[in-house]
Amino acid sequence: PSFPLMGKTKDKSGPLPRRPDNSAFKQQRLPAWSPMLTANTVLPFFYLLAVICMLLGVWLLLLVQSTQEIKLDYTDLGNCDECFNLRRNVSNAAQTCSCRVEFSIDKTFKGDVFFYYGLKNFHQNLRRYMDSRDDGQTVGWIKKLKNPSTYCEPFAKDEDGVPIAPCGAVANSMFNDSFALTYHSSSGHRVPVPLLRKGLTWYTDKNVKFRNPRTDNLTLAQVFEGTRQPLYWQKPVYSLDPHDPNNNGFINEDLIVWMREAAFPNFKKLYGILNRADANFEKGLPKGNYSINITYNFPVQHFQGRKEVVLTTLTWFGGQNHFLPIAYLVTSSLILLTAVVLTVAWWKFGKDGKNMKE
Repeated sequence: PSFPLMGKTKDKSGPLPRRPDNSAFKQQRLPAWSPMLTANTVLPFFYLLAVICMLLGVWLLLLVQSTQEIKLDYTDLGNCDECFNLRRNVSNAAQTCSCRVEFSIDKTFKGDVFFYYGLKNFHQNLRRYMDSRDDGQTVGWIKKLKNPSTYCEPFAKDEDGVPIAPCGAVANSMFNDSFALTYHSSSGHRVPVPLLRKGLTWYTDKNVKFRNPRTDNLTLAQVFEGTRQPLYWQKPVYSLDPHDPNNNGFINEDLIVWMREAAFPNFKKLYGILNRADANFEKGLPKGNYSINITYNFPVQHFQGRKEVVLTTLTWFGGQNHFLPIAYLVTSSLILLTAVVLTVAWWKFGKDGKNMKE
């Protein structure tokens, strides 16, 4: 007989040592549930899903219909036509122009009322346009004031080589029309409609993404000394709001709202919220006649655009948007149609397996 040599170990080469353990997990013998999809189980699910989608669609549609909204295209409406023609020529950009638009509200806008401006055919979602900004500058980095990013070109410096703050195409194209809404009461009095011009931005934008540079006992104008305003602006960034010194610089709310680019070419952006602390508008915006005095600055002819103002109430679902309720209703209709077709096919060919052929 032959005996292995002392100290020798068994050779573990070959397929046997690499074989997985004989366990339920590694040998894939775990218990599993394999559902049997039959007409008795599938068809009720289809009908139930159709009913759920239909109920959601109807509920959201009623919710959307409960909002009140009025849109007013003022691009060349009334005497705004004069301003519209004036803005055709870029050389007239420095000339001021104002116009007035009148409208009426047939039913009281109850609750909070939001005032938006809207643009059509303005593409803020172009990649080069969206990249044309310096987030380091708008977050308040001092070194970026005088050294804007190359992404801002050709809106980084003016023709004299002076840096622009805020730089870039997004800031340069900021919407600069302004509005004053007036209510004409039944007694003949003209009552200015108070609008809250703060609290319009996202919290993260106002407190994180946009900050003014450190002043260190200097005025904001002194901090921005050595920079120029964007080419198409009429005011420097440190005096955008003459009525509120805390709403100037990079933390100006109109600037922040504009700098959050829209995803679609037709969009609206928040301009103000009805101040219901005023006794005349405690319950909302009363029905009656109104007028809007517009400082008409923003040209739209060069991109074949249109301008509008939107007054609307909101629900937790948002404004008057019919897409989601219609999507639910269409989906429920398609599911119901599919369920009916499957029911007929099952009733005619597959019930009890009598009419099925091998």
